[in-house]
Amino acid sequence: MTEISPALARKIAQTIAEEIGAQTQQVQAAVALLDEGATVPFIARYRKEVTGGLDDTQLRNLEVRLAYLREMEERRAAILASIAEQGKLTDELRAEIEAADSKSRLEDLYLPYKPKRRTRAQIAREAGLEPLANGLLEDPTRVPEEFAAQFVDADKGVADPKAALEGARAILIERWGEDATLLGELRSWLEANGQIRSKVVEGKETAGEKYRDYFDHAEPLAKIPSHRLLALFRGRREEFLQLDLEPGADAEAGHAYAEGRIARHAGIEDRGRPADAWLRNACRLAWRAKIHMHLLLDLFNQAREKAEAEAIAVFGDNLKDLLLAAPAGPKAVLGLDPGLRTGVKVAVVDPTGKLVATDTIYPHEPKRQWDQSLATLKKLCVAHGVQLIAIGNGTASRETDKLAGELLKLAPELKMQKVVVSEAGASVYSASELAAREFPNLDVSLRGAVSIARRLQDPLAELVKIEPKAIGVGQYQHDVDQFRLARALDAKVEDCVNAVGVDVNTASAALLARVSGLTPTVAENIVAYRDQNGAFPSRKALLKVPRLGEKTFEQCAGFLRINGGEQPLDASAVHPEAYPVVERILAGTGREVKQIIGDTAFLRSLKPEQFTDEKFGVPTVRDILKELEKPGRDPRPEFKAAKFAEGVEDIKDLRPGMILEGVVSNVAAFGAFVDIGVHQDGLVHISALSERYVKDPRDVVKAGDIVKVKVLEVDVARKRIALTCRLSDEPGQASARDARGGDRDQRNGPRGGDRGGRGGNPARAPQQAAPFNSAMADALKNLRRG
Repeated sequence: MTEISPALARKIAQTIAEEIGAQTQQVQAAVALLDEGATVPFIARYRKEVTGGLDDTQLRNLEVRLAYLREMEERRAAILASIAEQGKLTDELRAEIEAADSKSRLEDLYLPYKPKRRTRAQIAREAGLEPLANGLLEDPTRVPEEFAAQFVDADKGVADPKAALEGARAILIERWGEDATLLGELRSWLEANGQIRSKVVEGKETAGEKYRDYFDHAEPLAKIPSHRLLALFRGRREEFLQLDLEPGADAEAGHAYAEGRIARHAGIEDRGRPADAWLRNACRLAWRAKIHMHLLLDLFNQAREKAEAEAIAVFGDNLKDLLLAAPAGPKAVLGLDPGLRTGVKVAVVDPTGKLVATDTIYPHEPKRQWDQSLATLKKLCVAHGVQLIAIGNGTASRETDKLAGELLKLAPELKMQKVVVSEAGASVYSASELAAREFPNLDVSLRGAVSIARRLQDPLAELVKIEPKAIGVGQYQHDVDQFRLARALDAKVEDCVNAVGVDVNTASAALLARVSGLTPTVAENIVAYRDQNGAFPSRKALLKVPRLGEKTFEQCAGFLRINGGEQPLDASAVHPEAYPVVERILAGTGREVKQIIGDTAFLRSLKPEQFTDEKFGVPTVRDILKELEKPGRDPRPEFKAAKFAEGVEDIKDLRPGMILEGVVSNVAAFGAFVDIGVHQDGLVHISALSERYVKDPRDVVKAGDIVKVKVLEVDVARKRIALTCRLSDEPGQASARDARGGDRDQRNGPRGGDRGGRGGNPARAPQQAAPFNSAMADALKNLRRG
């Protein structure tokens, strides 16, 4: 990486500070910690005095922007070096390059100096035609053909005046097309006024039916929602759609405006002089043959990056909600991975998650061993004291749920509870190297049942074993930059794991590897040391683990818990480095640590200012006192389970007007998908999530929420279910307003986004519920269940 000067580092810090709402010195302190190897969770929780209290969201944004701005500085340095090598770096150009505040501006300035293959303009210059271009531009009273005759030279490849004029025009087109100021002006104008237009590829109408809403579609590029833009790009990639960027609602007027802007920039006026028409034609070709296409690609790339960023954010938020879902806790669980012909896979795990029994039963078609299956399950439940039954939500889920219901009646003395859980990613885990190491002698199909059981006990501990992308709660997740997606999701997993904390004496290596400062290798070493030497008696004992040194210990210790160990504080989020603060509190109050832990009234009577020192200020002391009230408190909600309606097991069982309970399985920009137990999630459009105006669906619901919904429409043939959270809505309302089955009226609402409404002020009129269009159905179709 190129060395960045102190002045430049401060400039970067100032830029980031403005963007995240912080002071420059706060950003500088955080950057220094990140450069030293500190993680975001560690900085956010244990270095509040250093950063002035920057939270994890600010720090994540800081981290991303820091990488972008440093990359831009590297590019700036490379551009300056390249132009300097060519001997063309003037003081004025250097100043412009150093003042560029975006990568686009940098590339615009570099365009004339960027090494490229010989162009028509370069060939024309070599043929001596630049004076012809300049002459006509400077004096339009010259007759082009007559003036061009002076430059005819067969030896230089200029056969006649026509060829000379073509060469001169190529020079002007390239000159204007590489003018950074002009490009910047036209980019800003096109970005604000451009209309993205899609048309169906001729002959692909039937094959591309799912994109029919976009067969002839146009809307402002500046206002198109991210999910719709990604749908358009997918349609183009699959060769069903053609995309263009028209310069405004009236394309021809927009083209004429752009050509006029080039003419004004070049000082060209149409006053009827001999060369005016030729020069205006050069402006027209400069726009239509070069600049428009260049800006189209540039703006499409920018729009795609923005849409991808929004899609990745949606995926990350949904993933966070799943990871932080309520854990059932240390209870014996019977896991059922439903299936028909291949049978239902059964696994029982004890309260610690240890696998204690497996089996396969065949209660459904074609064997229909219902009573035998019930007897097998009851025997397992009685033998292992099962308290919960976890049922995967895949094929045959409702049939298996019915079986579990009869099992509860058959063994009421066990007081068991059945819960349908998402099995997204279970098959990915089953076939993974991690699962093979964990269960080397267990059939792959049975590993999925184990995962289903464990994710009910502790969703976070089990889901970290699965690649985040495989969990399937993303919006157009396969259409975005996979590196950026993976990086963002890994950060989200890291934040969730460290927010909850990890029991170092029970955690898997996969979970430990997500703890601040721990690499997969060190995590494996911790497990190996624990297996060989028994449970860790204290946090300090971690320093005996190979490759876990003082720096790593500093990063990870506060997030690792040791319950029932030598030091009571080891079970809390108080960092070992701050134990002296607790000792000062004990010394000042004359109490022992076990006496003050959990004594809320006493702890709240203390003043944090009395226990600060040079290293630990009021924020840290306040956090310590709060942690002592409830050491190792779990930020996740209390465990609850949705109850699916009896007799509603298939989409064919649904009727408009039904009110059902379901679980939010995914949240997208246009609404939320809800699992109501019929093997096909229904969609609650953003306009039907609440009686009030909803800007962002996640303001109302999140993945894992239990909600009551009403069925508005059911399309059995296309497996589409329209739901509403507004129980006063009447079935069929949406169809009456939009017989096409699209949501275009709602999408083009008052704020120009995917926000519902038919126009007017959303604060005055309730949003109208809408069925979903093909793009939404496509998003639903791509939800993965493992």
